[in-house]
Amino acid sequence: MSSRLIIAAAPALFVIMWATGFVVARLSAPHVDPFTFLAIRFPIAGALFAAIAVAVKAPWPDGRAAFHAAVAGALMHAFYLGPIYWAVAHGLPAGVSALIIGLQPLITAFLAAGILKEPIGIRHWFGLAVGILGVGLVISPKLSFTMLGGITPVTTAACVFGAVAISLGTVYQKRFATGLHLASAGVWQYAGASIVVGFCALAFETLRFDHTFDAWFALGWSVIVLSLGAISLLMLLIREGAVAKVSSLIFLVPAVAAAMAYVMFGETLNLIQILGMAVCAAAVLVVTRK
Repeated sequence: MSSRLIIAAAPALFVIMWATGFVVARLSAPHVDPFTFLAIRFPIAGALFAAIAVAVKAPWPDGRAAFHAAVAGALMHAFYLGPIYWAVAHGLPAGVSALIIGLQPLITAFLAAGILKEPIGIRHWFGLAVGILGVGLVISPKLSFTMLGGITPVTTAACVFGAVAISLGTVYQKRFATGLHLASAGVWQYAGASIVVGFCALAFETLRFDHTFDAWFALGWSVIVLSLGAISLLMLLIREGAVAKVSSLIFLVPAVAAAMAYVMFGETLNLIQILGMAVCAAAVLVVTRK
C-alpha cells in the first residue's frame, strides 16, 4: 500500500519540484551570477549521476551516443536554464518565466511535427493560439521598453528562447538518444551543459558568488532536490509506466511557481495576468490531454 501511495503522489510531487526551479532562479539572482550558478550546479549534478550510474551498474553509452546525449543536455539544461536564470536576474518575475516555459509542450508538439513527422491536430493549433493569447495577457500589463529590467521584450525573448531550447532538446533526444540509461546518459548531458554555461560564465560574467546562506541554499536545493530528487522521481515514474500522469499535471506548474514567488518574494499578478495564466493552463491542458 505504501508503494502505491508513493506512485500515486509522485507526479504531483514532481510538478511541485519542477515549479521550485523558477523560485531558485529568483532566490539566487541577488547573490550569484546566473551562468556562474549553473556552471557550479551542472558539474556537481553530473558527478551525482556518475555515482548513481556506478552504484546501479548502468551501461555506459558508446562515443556516438555520448555525443548525442551531450548535445541533448546542452539544449535541455544550458540553453534552457541559462536564458531563464539570466532573465530572472534581470527582473523577469519567476511566475512569468514559469508561464512562458510552461508552453513547452505546445512548442515540442510543433517541433516534433517538423522533425519527427509526428501528426499535428486541430487541438494543437487551437492550443498554440490560446497559449499565445494567454502569454500576451500576462506580459502586456507590466511590459516595459526601458533597459532597467523587469518584463521587457529582451527578458521575455530570453525566456521564449529557453522554452524553444528545451523543446528542441526533447525532440533531439527522442530522435538520437533514446534507449540510454538515465543515470549514465545524465553524466554526458551535464557534461555538455557544463561546457556551454562555463564558457558563458567566463565570457560574460565576473564569477560573482557571495557565499551567503541564500546562495548556498539555492545551490544545494537545485542540486539535491531538482537534479537528484526530481530525476529519481522521474526514473520511478518511468519504471512504473506513470510518466503520462506528469503531463496531465504540467499545466499547474506556472500557478504553483507564481504562488511560491508571491509567498517568498511578494511577486504579484493583477487580474488580467491571472486570467492570462488560466488561459495558458487551459491551452497546455488541451494539448497534453489524451
